[in-house]
Amino acid sequence: MSRLFSIFVAFIASFLLIGSAQAEVKVLTSVKPLQLIAAAVQDGIAVPEVLLPPGASPHNYALRPSDVRKVQSVDLLYWIGPDMEGFLPRVLKGRTLPNVAVQDLPSLKLRHFAGDNHSDAEEADEHDHDHRPGSLDAHLWLSPINARVIATKMATDLSAADPANAARYQSNLKAFDERLDALDLRLKTRLAGIAGKPYFVFHEAFDYFEDAYGLKHTGVFSVAAEVQPGAQHVAAMRTRLQEVGKTCVFSEPPLRPRLAETLVAGLPVKLAELDALGGYTPATAQGYEQLLEKLGNDLAGCLESL
Repeated sequence: MSRLFSIFVAFIASFLLIGSAQAEVKVLTSVKPLQLIAAAVQDGIAVPEVLLPPGASPHNYALRPSDVRKVQSVDLLYWIGPDMEGFLPRVLKGRTLPNVAVQDLPSLKLRHFAGDNHSDAEEADEHDHDHRPGSLDAHLWLSPINARVIATKMATDLSAADPANAARYQSNLKAFDERLDALDLRLKTRLAGIAGKPYFVFHEAFDYFEDAYGLKHTGVFSVAAEVQPGAQHVAAMRTRLQEVGKTCVFSEPPLRPRLAETLVAGLPVKLAELDALGGYTPATAQGYEQLLEKLGNDLAGCLESL
């Protein structure tokens, strides 16, 4: 009898362990940078999922049926907000579990697009119409200050949903803060030498990062990937580059605008990439720092080589 009782107890214990594993809090983020912040908070407990695959645009992503099911079923969902993921509000109307638009969090340091951020040579593409003067700059994750606010919210939510691991979430949050302090010092040192150097971007996505580290792009060349600009427009952009002299023009992966090579041909201008989304960055505890450090290194590396 005692042997049967021991087997029964072992069975119940195994069942409870399985049930505990199944009770793991499922976190889904819309974009990779939010996944990286969540991964720091959940380190050693779980790995958050991300909705958008690498290279997908958060502005016009087309949800698959499996994406919709995932959005409806996860325990916690984090997204930037309607100023970034315009495809999500309609789907979220049917969601009964918590979801957080991080752009609405108090204590965030938010930026808005100014009227004079673009060069005279710019033609706005469909995306950049969303960058109209006064509208929210939703690339808010590129500010370490904002990353701390988002991580704090995630740690609070996870501690409430999973009290057994609350101490670990708070410990992870503290470690994240400490790593960001160290990262901030490294980036300030790395980027100090390029302050004031001119450079251009194809997408106005980096203002938060620039503001944090005393940088400023000289102009924005926004041209839709599917539109071939006219000769007059290309000539105007080339004139602006000629006026500046040695410089870098940064596009974002995975696609370089088709006019890029034509634009810089024969000029002392280098083409390079800056990845605001960190699409292929592993979702580890240090992933967010890797995203920002790579951004700083890629920016400085091109400008230092001139």
